[in-house]
Amino acid sequence: MQTTEKLFRHSGWANREILKALRGTEISGKALKLFAHVLLAERVWLTRLRGVDSSGLPIWTELDLAQCAELVEQNEERFRAFLADPILSDPDRVVAYANSQGTPFENSVGDILAHVTLHGQYHRGQINLLLRENGFEPVSLDYILFARSNQN
Repeated sequence: MQTTEKLFRHSGWANREILKALRGTEISGKALKLFAHVLLAERVWLTRLRGVDSSGLPIWTELDLAQCAELVEQNEERFRAFLADPILSDPDRVVAYANSQGTPFENSVGDILAHVTLHGQYHRGQINLLLRENGFEPVSLDYILFARSNQN
């Protein structure tokens, strides 16, 4: 679980870095919508991991930067608490849930946690492309940069 915890610390760091970048630009639209999606999806997956119905939670809703900042903090805190619970965070535990279309699935906690971190990194890469296309410097979010820092 140490690797998973470190990956989630990286995700929290990367989310904070993207938030800073978006605050420092006038870019909104698609970049902000993608960032909101990352954060909302994190919340949805955490809800599912806790065995709670997520069908009422949006995954594609427009949020402003203040709402994103709030979700960054909430998600980071809630994933930290989740990962600290050895029973809930057991990577072999199977979680039954329904996706946003209501289709039932079962996946292990380990697979879901891997998905959450990879999903966020994928969309943060898209946000970086949008930053570059709009004349702003993309944010360096490589895991190794995080690992070298005092953030980990």
